[in-house]
Amino acid sequence: MMKKAENIIVGISIGDLNGIGSEVVLKTFEDPRMLELCTPVIFANARILSFLKKSFESTSSLHGIDKLDQIVIGKINVFNLWKEGVDLNLGVTDDKIGEYAIKSFVAATKALKEGIVDVLVTAPINKYNIQSETFKFPGHTDYLDQELEGNALMLMVQDNLRVGLLTDHIPLNEVAAHLTEELIRKKIETVKQCLIQDFSINKPKIAVLGLNPHCGDGGVIGKEEDTILKPALKKIFEKGTLVFGPFAADGFFGSNQYEKYDAVIATYHDQGLIPFKTLSFGKGVNYTAGLNKIRTSPDHGTAFDIAGKNCADYNSFKEAVYLAIDIYNSRNQYLEISQKPLKTKEKQL
Repeated sequence: MMKKAENIIVGISIGDLNGIGSEVVLKTFEDPRMLELCTPVIFANARILSFLKKSFESTSSLHGIDKLDQIVIGKINVFNLWKEGVDLNLGVTDDKIGEYAIKSFVAATKALKEGIVDVLVTAPINKYNIQSETFKFPGHTDYLDQELEGNALMLMVQDNLRVGLLTDHIPLNEVAAHLTEELIRKKIETVKQCLIQDFSINKPKIAVLGLNPHCGDGGVIGKEEDTILKPALKKIFEKGTLVFGPFAADGFFGSNQYEKYDAVIATYHDQGLIPFKTLSFGKGVNYTAGLNKIRTSPDHGTAFDIAGKNCADYNSFKEAVYLAIDIYNSRNQYLEISQKPLKTKEKQL
């Protein structure tokens, strides 16, 4: 049974409190129409957010709760995850603030797993100050991959532009060693299933970029295209997936070839994210595809250089909320259709 729009519960992890996360979250929900689309639950502390709200001159009206069974539909709920005061120094990295960022993220993920919130939208964290004995993950995605069933894949989304990655947060000099037929098959299958169930595209077309300049020029400047990518893509295509490539990355976006495909898969992080962020005009969203739950985030970081200056652009965070809701609805429709038995006419006797 489909939920009413405002009954979709959006869990929000607050991210690094010394960054711009709180500002973009609060400004996103200043528009009362947002509460007609969903009910937010921010995992943080109402006193801290009220203080930050004043400094950002935000008009958001916060509703503090001490238990998750106290969520009020149509309110900006702030779940008081901790009671103590926190010393903020906006724009400065702080290991203690990193602990609160992870505390918020872990609690929000737990609520997502338990079905208390329907989707998760994460504000930016600082990857340096979150590391501890209890949290040794490079970022959000790796932790979610452990906690939620599936095969996590970073998919950057802005309208019909969708860019996924074969490898993400690894050093550039290790990318080639990570490219295997099994990895390529798994990532393409993840993207294909995501496009079908989360974006309602029945027969998606997927493009894959080459690793080397000019796709290796026949082996002159790299052999991975001929020895790994082309054979793998051929096998996948022959099994019915509409996958094409590898394409030379330098001209693929500049010539607008990406518009012919429902998703583009880059071989490494910057190959995909540089053109994506150039084309998405500050409205891009990071979606973690391939999991049994829905998580999105803005496509930017903590932006310490402008934290506390009341000038952060909140459009990417707002788009992340929109996308999470859209995917939630698309996935529910897909599940309803896929689980509904086909009707057959009774045989005439």
